[in-house]
Amino acid sequence: MKENLLSDITTPYDLRKLTPDQLPQVANELRNFIIDVVSQKGGHLGASLGVVELTVALHYVFNTPDDLLVWDVGHQAYGHKILTERRTNFHTNREKNGISGFPKRSESIYDTFGVGHSSTSISAALGMAIASNLKGDTTKQHIAVIGDASIASGMAFEGLNHAGVTNANLLVILNDNAIGIDPSVGALKDYLTAVKDGKNPKQNNIIKSLNFDYTGPIDGHDLPKLISELQRLQKIKGPKFLHVITTKGKGLQLAEEDQVKYHAPGKFEAKTGKIHKKNEDNLPPKFQDVFGHTLVELAKENPKIIGITPAMPTGSSMKFMMEAFPERAFDVGIAEQHAVTLAAGMATQGMVVFCNIYSTFLQRAYDQVIHDVALQDLPVIFCLDRAGLVGEDGATHHGVYDIAFLSCIPNMIIAAPCNEVELRNIMFTAQNGLEHPIAIRYPRGRGEMVNWQQPFENITIGEIKQLKKGSKVAILSTGTIENNVTKALTQIENKELFSHYHFPFIKPINKSAIEEIENNHDSIITIEDGCLIGGFGTIIAKNITTRKITNLGIPDEFIEHATVEEQQQFCGLDVNSLIKFFSSY
Repeated sequence: MKENLLSDITTPYDLRKLTPDQLPQVANELRNFIIDVVSQKGGHLGASLGVVELTVALHYVFNTPDDLLVWDVGHQAYGHKILTERRTNFHTNREKNGISGFPKRSESIYDTFGVGHSSTSISAALGMAIASNLKGDTTKQHIAVIGDASIASGMAFEGLNHAGVTNANLLVILNDNAIGIDPSVGALKDYLTAVKDGKNPKQNNIIKSLNFDYTGPIDGHDLPKLISELQRLQKIKGPKFLHVITTKGKGLQLAEEDQVKYHAPGKFEAKTGKIHKKNEDNLPPKFQDVFGHTLVELAKENPKIIGITPAMPTGSSMKFMMEAFPERAFDVGIAEQHAVTLAAGMATQGMVVFCNIYSTFLQRAYDQVIHDVALQDLPVIFCLDRAGLVGEDGATHHGVYDIAFLSCIPNMIIAAPCNEVELRNIMFTAQNGLEHPIAIRYPRGRGEMVNWQQPFENITIGEIKQLKKGSKVAILSTGTIENNVTKALTQIENKELFSHYHFPFIKPINKSAIEEIENNHDSIITIEDGCLIGGFGTIIAKNITTRKITNLGIPDEFIEHATVEEQQQFCGLDVNSLIKFFSSY
């Protein structure tokens, strides 16, 4: 038997030249290849290890790329990328000018649909299948691979509901591993567990009731069984559903044992899986941990405080609240719309609700923010983690649009603390009788302050802080980009020209203070880590009458994956770029 089969596979056409008894070796090599590269480069690990056999089987049985394969959430798709022309440059995964960590249509013909957020695969694949029918192509296959955590989302059920009354040639594969990033929750998860354990009678089958041809559950690591079943389903017309049981982190013992930690573990030893320890002594905290610990502090004193997160208790650090007050903290699964309206319902009853949603995921609940919260002027406290540029996850995950899409909503207060202490104080102020909804945006990663657990102080809504006084140019910044501005101003020769003002609040805007700033300076510069169109700079510009104004921020394009520093360089927001810009005055 050939020693290395994977090295000869560039496309699925090469894979299909092999005999079925060679495929387990391919799967083993593919799994080791993923482990080797991710151990050195970082990235998502557990999800792709769990679907190695399924990935091999799908590309072996189906005629990709003519048959259309859609992955739900790109975390699963590393093996897919390696088998589809990207093995030799997989080491560039998530790097600047390298391949994306998620399926991306512009990257490969095999990436039929761009995916970063969850629960879109069924709708997308159904759309493809209906389009094929309309074009008279009745042989093309359309496959959606969705995780059990993603299938609990409302959009997934909307897709299933529609597909069940069509004759679309659609195969939905449920990759059931009982976990997304954190363990799956909810009644559907309990139902699927019962099905796996043989405790649920077949006649009580949700999927069959929706007019799908249901098969399963089957072992997702049994390649012969997978291939046999996929070949059988290939011949069946109409909507089909295959329930596959997999283990996230399969093949790396530590990853199987701690699936949360090994979702994206950073760098580790390939042979053992042991994660390389980082020296975090005396480092500033992550903003998510400042949020999590502060929420617990506040909840100890305020029994009305509730915490809500849609499927991100670890990533948002809502886990601290869930551990301290389990009856007052809720993980609602991948269901951002439900999270927002659940928070609204609780707010009607006088509860103080901290709804923690990544900025990029709040986009999925925009109608609920407007209709269910702001229109009724309910004082829900939105804590928007991962605001601004987020680095290697790239365009699907940047939190750069929240200022623009929230600032147009009546009643909405928008806050952007510049550091950890200010985040704590805005949270303290928000839970202390605020009468309107508020969104507090803060970035991914660490802050700048080691001594951050200071006594709480009330903050005046709409206040502006002057950080530096100068003679000619006023710099107006909001959020943690203030740190870059401050560092740049200390390193320029003409620093006496510049005043620097920090805006902890983007809305409501202090018009009289802006007028005073305008009257005392020749020109104004606004700086933000949000999109320029409709952002903080746009709001300031509307309140400037005669003076010259320059806006710095995220340009009108999707920013590709790279480090945050590289992305800031591209946007002209890093310290060196600001030094050069300020020095030109």
